[in-house]
Amino acid sequence: MSNIIGHHIGGKRVAGTSGQTGPIFNPATGEQTGEVALASASEVQVAVDAAREAQASWANTAVIRRARTMFRLKELIEANMDEMAKLVTAEHGKTLDDAKGSITRGLEVVEFACGIPQLLKGEFSHNVGTGVDLVSVRHPVGIAAGITPFNFPVMVPLWMAPIAIACGNAFILKPSEKDPSSGMMLADLALEAGIPAGIFQVVNGNKTAVDAILNNPDIAAVSFVGSTPIAEYIYHTGTAAGKRVQALGGAKNHMVVMPDADLDMAVDALMGAAYGSAGERCMAVSVAVPVGEETADALIDKLAPRIRQLRIGPGTEAGAEMGPLVTGEHLAKVRGYVDTGVSEGAKLVVDGRDFRMQGYENGFFIGGCLFDQVTEDMRIYKEEIFGPVLSVVRKPDYKSAVDIINSHEFGNGTAIFTRDGDAARSFSNEVNIGMVGINVPIPVPMAFHSFGGWKRSLFGDHHTHGMEGVRFYTKQKAITSRWPTGIKAGAEFKMPTMG
Repeated sequence: MSNIIGHHIGGKRVAGTSGQTGPIFNPATGEQTGEVALASASEVQVAVDAAREAQASWANTAVIRRARTMFRLKELIEANMDEMAKLVTAEHGKTLDDAKGSITRGLEVVEFACGIPQLLKGEFSHNVGTGVDLVSVRHPVGIAAGITPFNFPVMVPLWMAPIAIACGNAFILKPSEKDPSSGMMLADLALEAGIPAGIFQVVNGNKTAVDAILNNPDIAAVSFVGSTPIAEYIYHTGTAAGKRVQALGGAKNHMVVMPDADLDMAVDALMGAAYGSAGERCMAVSVAVPVGEETADALIDKLAPRIRQLRIGPGTEAGAEMGPLVTGEHLAKVRGYVDTGVSEGAKLVVDGRDFRMQGYENGFFIGGCLFDQVTEDMRIYKEEIFGPVLSVVRKPDYKSAVDIINSHEFGNGTAIFTRDGDAARSFSNEVNIGMVGINVPIPVPMAFHSFGGWKRSLFGDHHTHGMEGVRFYTKQKAITSRWPTGIKAGAEFKMPTMG
């Protein structure tokens, strides 16, 4: 197939040289639309060499000038939003509205990075000792890399690259090989915005490229978003090689529905949070926890017809609420989880496994699925399905609802729907989860705060974007200075105390 996407190295698009490629599909039709080059370790090294050559000069560029490139990048992304969203939809399958929404959330991080002169201000203490001043400043780490997932091929790279670059680093993006086109477009726009060649590069590839990044001594920091097994591998391999690593993993996000909740509001929230983006997002709500049998029965009664009425179709179709899954392999995996849930004894209230769309029979479509009577020992409860499958776990009271959330291995996001301020406040304090929503189903923080979970949803010490991102992509230096003032203190052989 002639349409082969290569890499973006040294300020230009280049062909792959490894001879290895991977297929790219249109998820709506199931047809292969192109190929992507899979980089060898030597190709990763070429990108690292280009980054090393460019980074020192970029770090010494006035911070206000670096900020101005972020302003220009923001304008370019806004101007090319429609084209970029079409690339996302063509290769991932999500609806155009969802694609645009995700790009907008990434754009907010670019806007945050526009304020980098303020964010990089250090601290100063005058006269910490006699005639001694102390200043702390932040320096870039050098070369950073981002390994990003298929479900948000623009948003997640934008969680990382703008802050890393604005802080004075070079950044190498290794996007998912399933939908690489939008990452390449980002690199084009970065160059157009005035970011120098070698500062934002894209190396497409698979595990070979990932391992080359993790083991390269010139790469100082690695950011990752993906599944927990891979996040754990990235973290342990990267830190063993002396890198700082932030690795965001999987999730099993619960939404508690209290008896006093506005049930229509809760149902609307669950529809969007469980079935938006076909459930292919780490902040999707995949477990509803109604408190009390009456609440559970009413919730099921309202949810089931809404799920059956989901408007499913190609992401480009006007009015589509849910598109296909990303690949045929992933479709088979999600269907397999539904089969497993049935065999485990859960009640399949809405079965979307046999959904077929006329004219798109080969597309990777599945209908929305709803399980009731799910228990904590079932695989469909314990594991991340990453598809449009919602499990209802009934609990008799508030305490037991909180207990199952806290006992799960993942701790990414959670939510409670209630009118009771006391319950909401207690919930936000008691759950061991990184991101909590009160009547908000997908509590993704704004860009000037930071995103990240707890427990096995995050490996590393820093969340992503916000001030946590600035700290991750910089290292602090403390400078203590004394100037000759005529004071003759003499030599000191004890620990200096600055008295």
